[in-house]
Amino acid sequence: MNRRPGRRLGAWCAGLLLAGVGVVVGCRIADTDGVTPVPQLLAFLPWLLVPTGFALLCALLARWWPGLVCGIAVLGLLAWYLEPYGKVTEPGGPPLATLRVLTSNVEFGRGAPALVPRIRGLRPDVVFVEECEDTCRAALEGDFGTAYPYRQAVRAAGSHGSLILSRFPLRPTAGVRGTMGMPGAVADVHGHAVRLQLAHPMPPLPQQIGLWHRELGRLRAFAAADTRTPTILAGDFNATEDHAALRRILDTGLTDAARLAGDDRIASWPARTASVIGAQIDHVLLSPDFTATEARFLRVAGTDHRALVVDLTLHQRG
Repeated sequence: MNRRPGRRLGAWCAGLLLAGVGVVVGCRIADTDGVTPVPQLLAFLPWLLVPTGFALLCALLARWWPGLVCGIAVLGLLAWYLEPYGKVTEPGGPPLATLRVLTSNVEFGRGAPALVPRIRGLRPDVVFVEECEDTCRAALEGDFGTAYPYRQAVRAAGSHGSLILSRFPLRPTAGVRGTMGMPGAVADVHGHAVRLQLAHPMPPLPQQIGLWHRELGRLRAFAAADTRTPTILAGDFNATEDHAALRRILDTGLTDAARLAGDDRIASWPARTASVIGAQIDHVLLSPDFTATEARFLRVAGTDHRALVVDLTLHQRG
């Protein structure tokens, strides 16, 4: 008799946890991002293994067998979705050029001073910088005016400014329209045209899920508009591959460079806890013309994002 209240409590705890996790997993199965708080929780989908495991323990101690079966099913689905999304298409043709790409959200420009030595040490060929306001832009253009003579920027204050630095000649393009700056260009990489587009849609805050979806949709439209020209779409996407909106972009034929390098689940945000818990919302997405040999997520002081640097090879299409 004394154990019955405890078992009842355990069953209730297990049921509530499984119901909450089940809603998020259900949206993942249904290929939708749902409504708040589902989009926010989807960013941390792998970490839902923890409450699911606790729910299984509660169900076991309470001897609630239907809950135990349900928990095992949810656990299996979560494990299934840990696998990378989509197929990888090998270029097939011979290599044409190698290049290093770096992307970094410097959080209102505060991370710019620490990004400078990272750029000097790593010597990337193309640099995408999000939230690079006027002071940040002036500092980076001043420090790297010779090393990176080509640049494309959206000049704006706060989080709205963005900058692309390049060793390769750039032809400016219209970029992608968004609340925050998303400049674009076509680079001449040793005689081969490569589309460059910086990504920085609005985050999925509770009151702006629709805006977040629309801006990711515009990035998808950019990716789908030209599938013949080699393309690099890089930046802070404010989305993981567990978000349907990002998977729509991948469905155009792009592949995440971190996945190609075997680092598809390494967190990039928030930087302070990324080594323990976080989400990979910073990406370098590539058309099938590229292979990636290495991807590194690096701490940059002053910003809540880790920088991402990838080594790429551009191939001739087979």
